Amino acid sequence: MDREGAGHPAKSAGDLIAIACGDGGAEVATAGAELRGWRAGGDDLLWPGDPAIWDGVSPVLFPVVGWTRNGEVRVDGRVYPLALHGFARHRRFEVRERRSDSVTLVLGESAETLQLYPYAFQLAVTYAVSDASLAATIEVTNTGDRPMPYAAGLHPGFRCPLPGSGREAHHVAFDAAERPAVPVIAPGGLFSPAERPSGIAGRILSLEAGTFAQEALCFIGARSRGLELATRPVGGRRLRVEFEELPNIVLWSRPSAPFLCIEGWSGFGDPEGYTGELREKPGMILLAPGETGRHAMRMTYTGVADRHGP
Repeated sequence: MDREGAGHPAKSAGDLIAIACGDGGAEVATAGAELRGWRAGGDDLLWPGDPAIWDGVSPVLFPVVGWTRNGEVRVDGRVYPLALHGFARHRRFEVRERRSDSVTLVLGESAETLQLYPYAFQLAVTYAVSDASLAATIEVTNTGDRPMPYAAGLHPGFRCPLPGSGREAHHVAFDAAERPAVPVIAPGGLFSPAERPSGIAGRILSLEAGTFAQEALCFIGARSRGLELATRPVGGRRLRVEFEELPNIVLWSRPSAPFLCIEGWSGFGDPEGYTGELREKPGMILLAPGETGRHAMRMTYTGVADRHGP
């Protein structure tokens, strides 16, 4: 769910850090702490980015997720220009710890971020790989002296069709049956109180040409803590994604584009017409001074037959 990027110049990845374990490997950029590549089983799993379509690959979302009304938030009555998905994805991170199979990057407040979001914080992002899996973890710490509202998320874009699956039809199988309706995304990316059919049937969402014609599918307060992207009919390669402390699952692509974003959000975009304070916005987490919030996604790739098929 990111309309930025189309027609924009390609972003600089900054320094790329390679990590590996057995047959698995990944590259992480210091720019935005963004995962820029992930391989498992000899296959490249991530969308490589294309500035003509969407130049993101796997952005980190903080301190808001989704769109804000008029690209602004309000803190103590003052307006700050904090827009789509926050600023972390546009900032250079420092490497705190690096091992052969993992890396942790950190970002703290600066004079520039305080003009957008008037809070002291530390944002740590860790990636760890194994043969067939990749774990991405976000830790947000309030280093200031007052309660700090935030939302965080991970926005990986995966190749779809999956590598080696040709033009076979794909589906997403949730772990539990999800509500058949999702919020309508209003102009400006805001969340309308109105809903529309998502196209899901119980646990199964078939990916068709028109699945994302009306914007992202946002499963707010999803029942599932995991899902699988797989081919139909049952069998062949599949990608499993599990979520920790990310209650909102978002699926997004552009019509006919060869990628699918499977996103985990702790919050969501501004409700339509919202004019309240950032700390009062639905879905925000309020961290006490010194407190840390932790959120994670784990991705596993395999060629074993889909055990969550219909």
